[in-house]
Amino acid sequence: MDALLHLIENYGLLVVFVCVLLDQGGLPVPAYPPIVVASSVAVDHQPNLWLALPPVLLTATLAALLADSAWYFGGRRIGARLLRLMCRLSLSPDSCVLTTRSLYARWGAPSLVVAKFVPGFAAVATVLAGETGTRARRFAFYDGLGALLWAGAAVALGAVFHRAVNQLLERLDTLGRYGLIALAAMLAAWIGYKLLKRWLFLRELRMARISVAELAQLLDAGSEPTILDVRPHQQRDASGWIPGAIFVATLADESLSGIAPQRREEVIVYCDCPSEASAATLARELRRRGFKRVRPLAGGFEAWRAQGLAVAQE
Repeated sequence: MDALLHLIENYGLLVVFVCVLLDQGGLPVPAYPPIVVASSVAVDHQPNLWLALPPVLLTATLAALLADSAWYFGGRRIGARLLRLMCRLSLSPDSCVLTTRSLYARWGAPSLVVAKFVPGFAAVATVLAGETGTRARRFAFYDGLGALLWAGAAVALGAVFHRAVNQLLERLDTLGRYGLIALAAMLAAWIGYKLLKRWLFLRELRMARISVAELAQLLDAGSEPTILDVRPHQQRDASGWIPGAIFVATLADESLSGIAPQRREEVIVYCDCPSEASAATLARELRRRGFKRVRPLAGGFEAWRAQGLAVAQE
């Protein structure tokens, strides 16, 4: 345990930088605890807060901004594919659904100021900024401000509760190797919680899907199901859409209000994300509004296009 305390006291800024970079880069590494601990140790060794805290604050802010910039430029180059990959690997799949995109569509770059405080939003907001063509300077300003506020909150916690944090470190020190075991157990519990949350989210979205072949048969037979496209409009414009599909940007989109009175027998919703999470989320909302037969399209638009079926474009 002495090695851990030595690491914090002598390499605290490096630990903060690496943890924040990995956390904001998408890996399940908690970033707030290292910032809080480093701030507490800094205050304990340097009572002058103006000398103790700025290095921790600037280190955490810089690491967050670097990670966010990587996501931003990735979003500019391969936005749609990168979002699909994030949804597939993320322990928080709710960060990739329609409501998350709706927040950025409504507020734009200024939403980056609070993105890190909104569960499920920060994970994709920076990619959306790149995908939607937000200018680099505008992105850097709002994301930098958001990173500064986010890191500042952790630094403030460490400064205010530095006595309690240092007492906890001393307690862990007396436990020796059992202290390390306790830290490892807490990390494992945190990752387990994220995995459980993911499983519960995907379980909640379980519902019957319609296959591409079944939808094609419906259209060939002359049926007129309502088809809703919940992909970002940039992706829709670039790749086209299933003929007759209505573009739906948010859960509050006027297009939904327009079809509400009709209560058509069949409503098909499609997106382009793993497990059709966005489509399933909207389908669940439509059922709450009284639609009886609502099904996501299995495989989304990519599965439709892969079958060589008709694609509409302006």
